[in-house]
Amino acid sequence: MSRIEVTDVSKSFKDTQALSHVNLQFEENTIYGLLGRNGAGKSTLLNIINNRLFATSGTVTLDGGRLNENTRALSCCFLANESNLYPEGMKVKQALRWSREFYPDFDMNYAQRLCTMFELPEKKKIKDLSTGYQSIFRNIIALSVNVRFLFLDEPVLGLDAHHRDLFYRVLIEKYAEHPFTAVISTHLIEEAANFIEQVIVLKKGEIIRNQSIESLLDSGYCISGPGAQIESYLKGKEVIGTDTLGGLKTAYVLGIPDPQLPAGTEVSRMDLQKLFIWLTENGPAQPQF
Repeated sequence: MSRIEVTDVSKSFKDTQALSHVNLQFEENTIYGLLGRNGAGKSTLLNIINNRLFATSGTVTLDGGRLNENTRALSCCFLANESNLYPEGMKVKQALRWSREFYPDFDMNYAQRLCTMFELPEKKKIKDLSTGYQSIFRNIIALSVNVRFLFLDEPVLGLDAHHRDLFYRVLIEKYAEHPFTAVISTHLIEEAANFIEQVIVLKKGEIIRNQSIESLLDSGYCISGPGAQIESYLKGKEVIGTDTLGGLKTAYVLGIPDPQLPAGTEVSRMDLQKLFIWLTENGPAQPQF
């Protein structure tokens, strides 16, 4: 089974410790969500894995071989982020052709179909694209290179709701037809919750959670109902957040719901975004594995 291993990786920039002793494994054919607040170290980690930054200490390997400065291993990986690696005056159509030269498995027909689907103007210069369409351009390249490990750093930056939904559908369809590993860093947590399988949460350069989304969401629940009943029910429980709308209240609670619930209340699955906020504010650390 193919895998990328991040072993005891740390990275510092002068007086700033961006990553501290990070240990991770990215298994094949899995969709990971890499979550964290601004400055948590997400982009730094992705850049180190893809040889765009050098770690201060630690190693990154693919199937036991070092990834840094290893052209053969790096050809199995692709990182799409806000950096434009193409000449500023290059047009979209030219960039697609050059991508085919550098990535032997690049699917030109598929890339052109995506350009049509997303209405990306192939004759336009990359530098003249809007923020949203620059994200679309990078995503099309990323989905067309056909590598084993795909890293997407804020892939829906600047995209409207229609294009975000289209991107997610295209990603899942491609994954279903030809499985690969995707590592997606995003701030739109609730949208990502619909398709990620494994959740990695970074806080101040350290991993505080690394587990399946199912087990993470099973650590708590959501209960809704009339405000008075909910307030009474919550006594003695670990509440990580509440929402109130008129006379109705929703609470997000860690643990397992009581067998007997107050009349008029309803239990549903934990909200990933609420859980993420709690974890990154005051949640306990979890040993890395």
